[in-house]
Amino acid sequence: MSMSDLKAQEPVNIPDEWFVPKQKDRTEAEAVVRPSLSYWHDAWLRLVKNKLAMLGLIFLVLLVIMAIMGPMISPHSVTQTAFANQNQPPSKEHWFGTDDLGRDVFTRTWYGARISLFVGVMAALIDFIIGVIYGGVAGYKGGRTDNVMMRIVEVLYGLPYLLVVILLMVVMGPGLSTIILALSVTGWIGMARIVRGQVLQIKNYEFVLASKTFGTKTARIIKKNLLPNTMGPIIVQMTLTVPTAIFAEAFLSFLGLGVQAPFASWGVMANDGLSSILSGYWWRLFFPAFFISITMFAFNVLGDGLQDALDPKLRR
Repeated sequence: MSMSDLKAQEPVNIPDEWFVPKQKDRTEAEAVVRPSLSYWHDAWLRLVKNKLAMLGLIFLVLLVIMAIMGPMISPHSVTQTAFANQNQPPSKEHWFGTDDLGRDVFTRTWYGARISLFVGVMAALIDFIIGVIYGGVAGYKGGRTDNVMMRIVEVLYGLPYLLVVILLMVVMGPGLSTIILALSVTGWIGMARIVRGQVLQIKNYEFVLASKTFGTKTARIIKKNLLPNTMGPIIVQMTLTVPTAIFAEAFLSFLGLGVQAPFASWGVMANDGLSSILSGYWWRLFFPAFFISITMFAFNVLGDGLQDALDPKLRR
């Protein structure tokens, strides 16, 4: 073909849409250049998608608000008795009814929520502090140190829990501080085991070995490298520790080893209401039992949701 033939040919018209990227290609390109989500942001987005876990979280937030504000907005006192209003059913004046001493059940329920939540949170914090330190040191040191520390854990784990609690109650006397101490004597063992297992796995990662090579102190390695990477299982364990402590406090108070009269806790109210349910005063047992049950359910579904949300294997 000669040059004259090439010049004679008409130019080829290429459609403009060939140069415009397709919608699918643009979407994929935007996904590549879009800033990646942080671990905690991604975990929150996955938790929000779990409707049951979010329902539990919303209930717990409302429970904390009512535990703070409930006794304040109620016109009735927690301890004031009124024998003329004994065993009144729920009404406009007494929303949850009254007990055998004429005390308002609504006010006592939310005051009991304060005590139950306080015991649960304090027990979880103490378990967190002791368990993280103990399990972190045992897992990081390894060898003989780990063997000795874990043998101690096994001995404590074998102690009868109820026997330890009753012994402390007899020695120290029943009360709120005694309950927290009794729950913390062996309550940190589960946390220590979880932290130890995580640390045993993470301590062989490259960034930890690099810190050792540069001569970083053990305390700093545990604080800066190991703990941040074990916070997911730790948070999940704490959400499961709180309802366990709340139920234990209610159980001890139900047995008369917990909070003493005239103050209220859900266990004390359940114990008082059990004897009156056959007389038809159902509200005295219903409300404390209901809030114990729904609070434990909310913490458990929230813990399950956090376990899924904080699992790095499920991260996008």
